[in-house]
Amino acid sequence: MNNIKIIVLISILFNFALAQDKELETIFEKIKINGTIVLSSLNNEEFIHNDTRAIKRYIPASTFKIPNTLIALEERAIKDEYEIIKWDGKKRFYEPWNKDQTLQSAIAISCVWCYQRFTKKIGNDKYLYWLKKIDYGNEKTGLDVSTFWLEGNLKISTVEQIEFLKKLHKNNLPFQQKYIDITKKILIVEKTKDYTIKAKSGWSGKIGWYVGYVETKNNIWFFALNADIKKEELKYRKQIVIESLKIKGII
Repeated sequence: MNNIKIIVLISILFNFALAQDKELETIFEKIKINGTIVLSSLNNEEFIHNDTRAIKRYIPASTFKIPNTLIALEERAIKDEYEIIKWDGKKRFYEPWNKDQTLQSAIAISCVWCYQRFTKKIGNDKYLYWLKKIDYGNEKTGLDVSTFWLEGNLKISTVEQIEFLKKLHKNNLPFQQKYIDITKKILIVEKTKDYTIKAKSGWSGKIGWYVGYVETKNNIWFFALNADIKKEELKYRKQIVIESLKIKGII
């Protein structure tokens, strides 16, 4: 981590530290999960649980599919959200993966083989270029370009996830606008008359993520959850976020 990033993270943490929240803490205590959550609005309102963990970097797992989608589109590894990604016929442990996909379905079911196919077209050098260009986490890949976000060297903090999501929402990323629009569209997981949630989950086998943002009539709130999660606890990722948004009166 370079000195500039250290200064920025400390500055962000100082601001978040002013918004430590007991209500959020009770949500984690209730289900006995160790983790952190950061809620941050466009109007600079912030709530946080576990600020120390919030600046610690972890492997992003499938939350990296957000920037990976942008990179794949920009590098022409895939045309748009409708192009068919042909299944190779190989049976995998998760049945929804065992058929043709589109970018829309691939991100919804977190299709690993789909994104691994993109990596073969993009290559490690291009990933290193884009990670630096978008200032994503520690900007590292690793020995295997097809798994670096799952078990490689790439790491990002909860606070940095928030900063990246804000850039995405503000269209402040170095990608063509049409690709940013596609990415935002396929991230929609819930839409009501009062709000729209755009999000992506992730799990490395030990660390769970749920990151995204909610658009309400009055504001936009960004969220990032990072927690120690076992397989049987995966449901708690989204549950903690939704409870946090509700307890703060955001949705």
